Amino acid sequence: MVINVVRVVGALLLTLGLVLIDISAPAALSPRADKPSHHLREGFRNVAPDYAYPLLGRALRTVRLGFEPVPARGQAPAVLANNGADVRANGTVPTITWIGHSTFLVQIDGVNILTDPHWGDRASPVRFTGPRRLVAPGMRFEDLPPIHAVIISHDHYDHLDETTVRRLNAVHHPTFFVPLGIKAWLANAGITNAVELDWWETREFHGLTLVCTPAQHSSGRGLRDQNRRLWSSWAVLGHEHRLFFAGDTGYYGGFKEIGERLGPFDVALIPIGGYSAYEHHPNHVNPEEAVQVFEDLRARMMVPMHYGTFELNREPFREPPDRLMREALRRGLEERVALLSPGQTIHW
Repeated sequence: MVINVVRVVGALLLTLGLVLIDISAPAALSPRADKPSHHLREGFRNVAPDYAYPLLGRALRTVRLGFEPVPARGQAPAVLANNGADVRANGTVPTITWIGHSTFLVQIDGVNILTDPHWGDRASPVRFTGPRRLVAPGMRFEDLPPIHAVIISHDHYDHLDETTVRRLNAVHHPTFFVPLGIKAWLANAGITNAVELDWWETREFHGLTLVCTPAQHSSGRGLRDQNRRLWSSWAVLGHEHRLFFAGDTGYYGGFKEIGERLGPFDVALIPIGGYSAYEHHPNHVNPEEAVQVFEDLRARMMVPMHYGTFELNREPFREPPDRLMREALRRGLEERVALLSPGQTIHW
């Protein structure tokens, strides 16, 4: 009962804050004539003409969920033991290791990359409350190989964990690749080795080409910075291999353009959780939409992510992967989907 009261009070405060944002910042909603269409005068927006995800509606839905019991999730995904020895010894073979949620260790052309790294116990601004980690990371932080680059898709707490990125900066000194606005946030955290890109901008790094590509999502770590930093997906193009990291996104037609301009991809890392009770969540693809993203990208293999890790999503643990495989089977793509366990490493 106490927990529900806390949830409801917090949601009500959020609602009030979002209403104030909507009323007090109309200029932020105006596009900039001198910039691409996803730029606003203060922040960014999604470009699909049918996109709609009102802030007030989201907050009211949060209040409603505060009165609902948390559904049973079933058995949590099993973590495979991985002491990192193989990936530390590897210098040539492309591999992917799922750490959990949207965190992968990607090895390509001798470069070790982490996506949206999160080794924290919560996806929250504070350590004592907020969505808990339900499944341990698939590899200990101490067992990582030298990390050369870190790719960040956006600033939400389940994708940008301050404690983790500070630790990575102190131990590995990687280059951080981030969408617009996050470079300044990293600088405030003492991290200065960052490359900030807009959609479709590229940067060469140790023989790789990294491309900041569009996504349909949002950003913000509090009431005062909603959509002030850009969100993105990423393409990593090597000498012979191409990887796509979707970050966090709803479905829209932009993935076809990414596939046409940068594909075909060898591997696409695509989210499948977080859709909750929506039939079509504007900011999160459901498993069926994830398969469509995979086909739009013209990818050879799909690796699902963004499920079965944090107490963020309300889906049972098995629902997203089971729905994904049913849809892949219906389309004759089941042999091209690699369902990983946390800690599992595959070659690609």
